[in-house]
Amino acid sequence: VKLVESGGALVQPGESLRLSCAASGFTFSRFAVSWYRQVPGKERELVATISIGGSTNYADSVKDRFTIARDNDKNTLYLQMTSLKPEDTARYYCYSKLSLANVWGQGTQVTVSS
Repeated sequence: VKLVESGGALVQPGESLRLSCAASGFTFSRFAVSWYRQVPGKERELVATISIGGSTNYADSVKDRFTIARDNDKNTLYLQMTSLKPEDTARYYCYSKLSLANVWGQGTQVTVSS
């Protein structure tokens, strides 16, 4: 059971970035999946969640700027981020609560700086 994030980068304020999370070892389409982010010294923060049926929820801080999506055929979760701000700088993790385990990826670093 594995989640592997990719797509993190150093970008300037106002730019866009898309993160991906490849899932393996479980039936991806049967579970809700989420993006979290964490800054050193702070608690991990829920960014967005997408349900089995495609319903989405977002943190107020990213609403209208970030879009979570899933491709069940590719077993992949995405996070499209637009109008990035310096305060979006963090390590971004994907997460899924399976029947018997909570699964986290290793994270991908997003840095927003001029």
